Amino acid sequence: MLDTILSIVVVIALIISIYYHIKKRKETGVTGIKSSLSPICFLLIAITNLFAYWFHFRGIISWGLTIVFLILGAYFTKYLLPPEKTDRR
Repeated sequence: MLDTILSIVVVIALIISIYYHIKKRKETGVTGIKSSLSPICFLLIAITNLFAYWFHFRGIISWGLTIVFLILGAYFTKYLLPPEKTDRR
């Protein structure tokens, strides 16, 4: 029962985060794939671990993919846009 609830929560969180990411990109007018590579890699970590949990595939391959996606996500953060400067007084 807990397995099903956990899976449903993760899938809902993935859908919400993908929707939020796309919405924010449209609001700011960002185009191109380079600035999306980091969030894509971080979402692939969650998807990889979810599939590993569903299919009992929690071995060295899922760990390896998780580490590869984490390193790629960290590497591609250089393509993220810098935050806007706000004038706080």
